[in-house]
Amino acid sequence: MTNHIDRDGLSPRFWERKSLKNLNRKEWEALCDGCGKCCLNKLEDEDTGEVELTRVACRLLDDQSCQCAHYETRHSFIPECIVLTPENLDTHAYWMPQTCAYRLLWEGRTLPDWHPLLTGDPESVHRAGVTLRGMTVSEFDTPLEDWDDYIIEEPV
Repeated sequence: MTNHIDRDGLSPRFWERKSLKNLNRKEWEALCDGCGKCCLNKLEDEDTGEVELTRVACRLLDDQSCQCAHYETRHSFIPECIVLTPENLDTHAYWMPQTCAYRLLWEGRTLPDWHPLLTGDPESVHRAGVTLRGMTVSEFDTPLEDWDDYIIEEPV
């Protein structure tokens, strides 16, 4: 097995050879599967700490691409948006979707076979039905007291 660099400048299966804390920024960002579920509003039970995803999307989520429309400047619009880093995974991983690569690797699990890093195709996550492409509702149009009507089961 050689450790050549692929066309994106990433070593093949780098996530299997490096710890999350040792990934460079490009590798870290490449772990994102593009599902967009981290941009869904969540409900957390105050007593149990259980987190449930809703179909209520952050106002910056483009629900066709399942990407943040203003990723690099999102904190200008949403100051409370969580920036997941290797340093804060211990406190934020529970908040991430169950299929999230960061959470899976942090928990010592493997990437699912539909993950774009394994398929080489960014659309594989959509074909696998793991995203909410075209299924979200606006946080502006959905009152907070109704969010529990939009809870989804994971994986989607």
